[in-house]
Amino acid sequence: MAEDLVVSTGSKQERYETLLPQIQALVSGETDALANRGNVCAALKYGLGFFWVGFYFIKANELVLEAFQGPIACTRIKKGKGVCGTAWEKNEIIIVPDVDAFPGHIACSSLSKSEIVLPVYDRQQQLIGVLDVDSETYNTFDEVDAFYLSKILTLLNNQSS
Repeated sequence: MAEDLVVSTGSKQERYETLLPQIQALVSGETDALANRGNVCAALKYGLGFFWVGFYFIKANELVLEAFQGPIACTRIKKGKGVCGTAWEKNEIIIVPDVDAFPGHIACSSLSKSEIVLPVYDRQQQLIGVLDVDSETYNTFDEVDAFYLSKILTLLNNQSS
């Protein structure tokens, strides 16, 4: 795998379409889940220009920070708290156009303006954590992001042991 990502300058969909096969090549053959998640965070942050990208995993009934790219972040999040804890509690993708308008938003960084959080599942389809992606601009995320980020999570799930 090359050290640099090549991402289209076209539409959001085109950017994801050029990034997806590169992420697949990046994780292909690597069975260490943490290594793959770390590289996916870097690919998303630098390939698509997101402010913050990271994974939280369920440990002892709270979400605990794992692989991420970006400024320091909240380490632990309770179920139902903030966007990540709400996505975990509801077991659904949550898209937030303006984090300040989200009830109970946890401000790990005041620079974050919009967010998408997706549930992460193991191979038995049990919820094990969330993928959190933040942007420095409002209204960044939509169904295109939800679709392609879900595809990336599926790629990860198929590679990790």
